[in-house]
Amino acid sequence: MMLKAGVVVSLLLLLTDSSTAADKPNIILIVADDVGWYDVGFHGSDQVQTPNIDALAYSGIILNQHYVQPTCTPTRSALLAGRYPSNMGMQGIPIGGSEPRGLPPARLLPEHLKDLGYTTRMVGKWHLGFYRKELTPTYRGFDSFLGYMNGLISYYDHIYQDLIPLKPIKESLASNRATSGKAPAISFEGGQLSGLDFFRNLTPAWDLSGRYATDVFTEEAVRIITTHDTAQPLFLYLSHLACHAGNRGKLLEAPQEVIDRFPHIIEPNRKTFAAMMWKLDESVGKVVAALRDRDMLQNSVILFISDNGAPTLPVGAWPNWGSNYPLRGLKLTQWEGGVRGVGALWSAGLGTPRVSSQLVHVTDWLPTLYRAAGGDPERLQKLDGVDQWNALLHDKPSKRSDALLYVDEMRKVWGVRSDRWKLVGGSNQGGMFDGYSGEIGLSPKSPAYDDTAVLRSDVAKALSAVKSTMDAASLQQLRSKATVKCPEQVNRTVCDLVKNPEPCLFDIDTDPCEANNLAESHPQEVSRLTKLYEALTVNLVPQLNAPYDVVNADPARFGNAWLPWEGTCDRDCNDI
Repeated sequence: MMLKAGVVVSLLLLLTDSSTAADKPNIILIVADDVGWYDVGFHGSDQVQTPNIDALAYSGIILNQHYVQPTCTPTRSALLAGRYPSNMGMQGIPIGGSEPRGLPPARLLPEHLKDLGYTTRMVGKWHLGFYRKELTPTYRGFDSFLGYMNGLISYYDHIYQDLIPLKPIKESLASNRATSGKAPAISFEGGQLSGLDFFRNLTPAWDLSGRYATDVFTEEAVRIITTHDTAQPLFLYLSHLACHAGNRGKLLEAPQEVIDRFPHIIEPNRKTFAAMMWKLDESVGKVVAALRDRDMLQNSVILFISDNGAPTLPVGAWPNWGSNYPLRGLKLTQWEGGVRGVGALWSAGLGTPRVSSQLVHVTDWLPTLYRAAGGDPERLQKLDGVDQWNALLHDKPSKRSDALLYVDEMRKVWGVRSDRWKLVGGSNQGGMFDGYSGEIGLSPKSPAYDDTAVLRSDVAKALSAVKSTMDAASLQQLRSKATVKCPEQVNRTVCDLVKNPEPCLFDIDTDPCEANNLAESHPQEVSRLTKLYEALTVNLVPQLNAPYDVVNADPARFGNAWLPWEGTCDRDCNDI
């Protein structure tokens, strides 16, 4: 009998792995959507209350130099594939609902963990393509899926409206560049398609319409934990809608009784955003408490990250009034506000809680979590991520000194990091998001930070049953270390990539807010990082953007639900 190559690989991995299922930690990966640096309390915000997320951070490792991508699809590609999006053609604008595009064939994190005996569950946002069923979660390594396929839905009715570009994206960009020399924002005013985007595997979940999405995802995550067979380790990927904006007309939604918890916030959109964060924080508390109740917490690794910075400004299609303060730039940019993501890691074996300055890239989580699961990352192929598990576990230097922060070759936007230095070039959205941190709606009348709420949170109570390491004094010390402060810049050289297209250089260690361009005074570093950028993009795969297939993808053809509309793979499906 002939065995497929993938089956042979899986059998070999299982046979050569000497650890038992009981030795392997449960891995809980929680991803927040469009949550900015200043939208969590542990980075210094007094305005938005996140006691559960803060308690998790103060009890583990606060990842103060954790880099992601500036938009949804690229980050999720990097997270699950362990590769730079530009090496897979997944950089640039995220996947549209009627766009026949998806993450190319590659072995993803859940597939690698299944090789090690894990049960793999996914809840929430996918956004890696679904025009063929083979691209959907249960065909890419997950045993089950409850969630949505596109980049967003409305929080209560679970409808997704696909905004259709006037012209195909590549054609529009080429035309813009030819006429103006720049690549401004794509116009999505060509029309729209609407349909339900909420599924159990590939079955539309109409029965859940009307229920708040964050609550639905939380309940499903808790149900998975409560019913899990603990003879096997669990990988739970909880990918929240919160706090991404919903469809036009009702961008932000939250229960009114939660909105009323924030009388100190005057700006109404920011007030609703705070309520959405509150529900997200509540979700983290319930998930951690469920792990404790099943006696799974002692043997669990919990990672909480945001996929990119917040899109604060009320311009563009989906602003959410989040804040990246005091970091420069918003979602869609290569500035710190766009790519320096919120991150916290907890495990009972991580030792004394701390604020980490180790350089960690989102591609690192595949080999790092694979190592935590007892696997040998040396067996994995075609990865850009590096195994950071021992470095994080024992507070050793990061295993990487360089990182490709972003590249969008169609818009000529890019950023690269090496040690303390960062080099950036190009500008997206005509520069409107480049110099802004996200101060809109921030209130000077915010109440004092509530240490007691953190210490009494569900997460704090649950973790105290495993390892009590948090008190008010240590909490405040960690919070102070995790709060970015912009030094006063005297005689600084401002970087404006719209007026002056020359690359800008920053010393991130001393200037995390990217206020002082040092390119002129440090030409040797500009040269070195330029060569590094060229080396890191030598295998760049052109963006896979495809013209929107508005006729065949129309949800009206499938009972008004967003379902795959093409057959099985009928073209070259070899790994890129």
